[in-house]
Amino acid sequence: MRSFPSYVAGKDVESDRHVYGISARAALEDTFGALRLKRRLEAGESGAEDDPRIVGRCALADPQTVQQALAAAAAAQPEWGRTPLRTRLRLGEAIRRRLVATREEFVELMVAEGRPRTPSYAEIDGLLHIFSEQTLSWCAELLHREFSHDGRRIVVRRRPDGVVCVAPPQNAPHSNAIYGAAALLSGNTVVIRAPRSLPLGVMYAIREIIAPALDEVGAPPGTVNVVCGPPMLDDWLASPHVNDIIYFGGSEKGLAFQNDCIAAGKKPILELAGNDCAVVWRDADLDVAVRALTEAFNASGQICNVPNQVVAHPAIADELLDRLRVAAGQIRPGYPDDEGVELTPVLAQRSFFAVLEEALAGGAQLVCGGRQLEVDGSPSDTGYFLEPTVVRVDGLARSRELSVVRAETFFPLLPVVVPEPGRSDDALLEDVLDFVNTNAYGLRNSFWSADEEAVERFVGGVTNGGVIKVNDESHSGFFPYLPSHGGTGLTGGVFGEASYMMIRTTHLQAVSLRSGS
Repeated sequence: MRSFPSYVAGKDVESDRHVYGISARAALEDTFGALRLKRRLEAGESGAEDDPRIVGRCALADPQTVQQALAAAAAAQPEWGRTPLRTRLRLGEAIRRRLVATREEFVELMVAEGRPRTPSYAEIDGLLHIFSEQTLSWCAELLHREFSHDGRRIVVRRRPDGVVCVAPPQNAPHSNAIYGAAALLSGNTVVIRAPRSLPLGVMYAIREIIAPALDEVGAPPGTVNVVCGPPMLDDWLASPHVNDIIYFGGSEKGLAFQNDCIAAGKKPILELAGNDCAVVWRDADLDVAVRALTEAFNASGQICNVPNQVVAHPAIADELLDRLRVAAGQIRPGYPDDEGVELTPVLAQRSFFAVLEEALAGGAQLVCGGRQLEVDGSPSDTGYFLEPTVVRVDGLARSRELSVVRAETFFPLLPVVVPEPGRSDDALLEDVLDFVNTNAYGLRNSFWSADEEAVERFVGGVTNGGVIKVNDESHSGFFPYLPSHGGTGLTGGVFGEASYMMIRTTHLQAVSLRSGS
C-alpha cells in the first residue's frame, strides 16, 4: 500500500489520521462493502490495512500543517522568483521527462481512482503538450522582451504574482494539479490541495513528478507543497501569504468565489464550466466531425472541454444524426481498468433525466440513449452509468429555451440543433455566428467545413472561446502552442481568456534603463 505524507518545505509531514483510497473496481463491485472498509480505516480501526481493495492512503493535514505549507511557499518565493528564466524553462523540460518516465505508473494510479485507462493516457499526453518545447518557448517570449530606444534599454516583462494556491477538481484532479503547478515556471511558488475524495494521484503527481524536477534544477525547499484535507479556500483567502488562487468548479460557485477573492485582495484564476459549441457545415467531412463529437461522452461528459452542443447544417443533419447514433452505440461502460472503456459513473442522474425530459417536452426528439446502465452495459433502473444520449432540437432561434442547449449539463447528453431550412448559406452562417457568440460560456468552439471562405468567416467572427478548432478530429485534444484551458464568461469569469498558466499567474511590468552620464 502506498502511503503519502504531506509535503511541506521539502520535507514529509506525517499525521496520525489518514484518508484511504479504495480501488474504483472494488467500489463498483461492492459499493457498500468498500465504503464500510474505508470508514473503518479512517476511524482508526486496525487489521484491514492489507486488504487488496486498498490502493493507498494520504496523511490528513491538520490546520497547523495547512498554515505551514503557506508559510513555506512564501519563504521560498523570493529566491525562486529571482531564478533566471532559462533555469525555470529547464524545470519545464524536467517535468516533461518525469511525465514520460512515470507514465505507466501514473496511469495505473489514475485508473485505480476511477479514471478509465484511455482518457488517462490522453490526459498525460495533453500535459506533455503543455510542457512541450514549443509551448514553453512561446510563453517565454511573453514573459520577457527587450528593446532599444533613444539610448535606453526597454524591458517589458511579466513578474510572478507570488504564492499560488491550487484546488484541483474532483472530476480530473491528477492532470489539473500538474497544470496548476505550471505556475512554477513563472517564478511563483505553489501550494496544492489534494481532494479528500481522490487524493492519491494528486499526491503522486507532486511527489514523483513535480518535486523531483524542482530538485533537479536546485529550487529552494517550499517551492511546491501539497497537503490533503478538507476545503481550504477560507484559509487561503485569509492568509497574508497568498496572492493567487486557481479555482476549478461550477460557474455559480466560481463566480461567487471570484468576488470573495477580489474582496480579499487575491487574484482569482477561474477554470469553470464549458458549454462548447461545435458547428458542422454542409460540406464537412462527417467521419472526422463524428470522431470529435463523440468526445462529448468521454468520462460520461463530466469534463469541461468536451462538445456540449452541436449546430448541424440542415443539408447534412439527418446523415450526421444517423452516424452519431451508430457511434454513440459503440461507447460502453465498464471497469476503469478495462481497455476501451470511456464511460464513468454519473452521480447527477436526477439532473440528467430532468434535463432530458424538459428537452423532449419542449419538442426535442430522442435520437438514441436515455437509459441507466449497469457496469456490463445492460439497462437497469439502478445502474451507475448513463447511456450516451443524443437529442435533435429543430430551430436555432429558440433552442436556448431548453436547458440541454443553454447550460453545461455535465453528463453524456448531446443536443444537435438543426437551424430552420430555407435560408441562404451566407445568412445562415451569420445566424450561427450570433448563436456561438451569445453563448454565455467561452471555453472551446469547433467548425468543420471544406469551404475556406466559410472557415475564414467563422474564425474571424467568433469572439468568445479560448480555443477555436477547425476541421480537427479532436475537439478536446491539446496541442503545442494552444492553451489547454480558459475562455470567457461563465467559463473564466470577468478575467476569462485563453489560459496559459505561466502567463495568468504573472503581472506585466515595464522597465526603462538609461546609462548614467
